[in-house]
Amino acid sequence: MIQELYAKFQKYPIVSTDSRNIIPNSIFFALKGENFNGNAYAKDALEKGAAYAVIDEKEYHDSEYTILVENVLETLQQLASYHRKQLNIPIISLTGSNGKTTTKELIHAVISKKYKTTATKGNLNNHIGVPLTLLSMDSTTEIGIVEMGANHQKEIAFLSSIAEPDYGYITNFGKAHLEGFGGVEGVIKGKSELYDYLKANDKFIFVNGDDSKQVERTQNVRHFTFGSSTTDELTIQFVSANPMVKATVKNVEIQSQLIGSYNFSNIAAAIAMGTYFNVPLSDIKDAVEAYVPANNRSQIIEKHSNKIILDAYNANPTSMKAALDNFSNLSDRSKIAFLGDMFELGKSAAEEHQFISDYAASLDIDTIYLVGENFGNTKNNHKNVYIHTSFESLKNQFPTIKNSTLLIKGSRGMALERILDLL
Repeated sequence: MIQELYAKFQKYPIVSTDSRNIIPNSIFFALKGENFNGNAYAKDALEKGAAYAVIDEKEYHDSEYTILVENVLETLQQLASYHRKQLNIPIISLTGSNGKTTTKELIHAVISKKYKTTATKGNLNNHIGVPLTLLSMDSTTEIGIVEMGANHQKEIAFLSSIAEPDYGYITNFGKAHLEGFGGVEGVIKGKSELYDYLKANDKFIFVNGDDSKQVERTQNVRHFTFGSSTTDELTIQFVSANPMVKATVKNVEIQSQLIGSYNFSNIAAAIAMGTYFNVPLSDIKDAVEAYVPANNRSQIIEKHSNKIILDAYNANPTSMKAALDNFSNLSDRSKIAFLGDMFELGKSAAEEHQFISDYAASLDIDTIYLVGENFGNTKNNHKNVYIHTSFESLKNQFPTIKNSTLLIKGSRGMALERILDLL
């Protein structure tokens, strides 16, 4: 069945999953979600120009151009796995608690200086996004880059079995998705499933030599280390982050457009992989220096008399603390932080939100606004901390802010980028 479908995919090598945005001569996969059934849109997809529609409910099998399967999602995954096996190219996979998408984009920017590179678009890094990424690679692709996200055990193992990476990298082990992983040790175990796959298949690992947790998990396996030590295979030195990260490698200074010292390891990973794949250092420098973050990730925005550090794409205790440390160290004028709830922390939610509340108050930050139900339940004895249990509450009491530097950070569900409209 997969071979027959693959023959059709070779003729129509574009996959669509949204009937509202059908690409002509693509194959539509009728995926299901909590609030939608793609099968119901198969006919519409065909009318809009799809070559075929893959469905899994017999009542919609009313055309020679509908392909009935047992499970559309599993078929998509199987097709991607089969396609991966036909691709005679190296694939780099990366996962981690923080910085995955930024690191992936930096790696893509660097490696595409020399190779035709196909990488995960945005953060399409789950059980649907990884297959779609693989199916977007074709005979012109020389290196593939696949980002993998997970919020529970065995997910990275499953994605690795589909992508079959030749190279892997874990950005870090942090306090993210604690609820699904069952605590910090569960996070380490879950993310390390990428290492487990690479070890079992005699593949290759890129290792941040400054991260002891990574180093101890990559012994007795083929690897390439990078870090601040001269014992690493590539020495990369952190210079400063005031506010943009600056680094040096082989006496060449690289000035990024990424704010925060926490982005140094993301930049270093891209430099290391570029070096390993023989991208000229001058091209590596150009790629890193030209990369500008987007999508609410560590963006610098000037609005009226204020400078805003917009880092509202997502948040967890590890990334929140790193962002606060960096913000505190800035020698800017009046500093104001807007912090939104951190999601998926399970039993640790109360403790972690209380820690961030107290920690933020202890830093060199003039005023702190905490937003959300979790932050609303914290005990507050700090004169410079103001709590709002919802965005609407903050909106209704929003202060007049001028000539200040703002940090905006929270989980995706908080959508704190809406603060920009209040300024």
